[in-house]
Amino acid sequence: MRLLAKWIIIALAFLMLPNFIPGIFVASFQTALIVAFFWGIANLIIKPVLLLVLLPITLLTLGLFTFVVNALLFWGIGNVVQGFSVGGFVPAFLGALVMTAVHVIANFLLKEND
Repeated sequence: MRLLAKWIIIALAFLMLPNFIPGIFVASFQTALIVAFFWGIANLIIKPVLLLVLLPITLLTLGLFTFVVNALLFWGIGNVVQGFSVGGFVPAFLGALVMTAVHVIANFLLKEND
């Protein structure tokens, strides 16, 4: 149930993102759900592989290159999902920052009580 709630929160955040960051377009809530799904898959599978491959650059920049990896993943999803577009690197960077913050907040709010 928590996974479904997080998915909907992330999708709503994707739907609201064009209101705050120019250069990002989301066609509908259905598109936002698809983008949220791909964002989760990218963060689960692709991001760790990229961070491992790019570990020397990440260490050299003291971890700041992770923001660039997030932005590239965000931009890539914009190229894959129809109805979702990102108009360049700066909107992708800002969108990835916002979505990471939303993800952290959603995890905090929906954490399990042990």
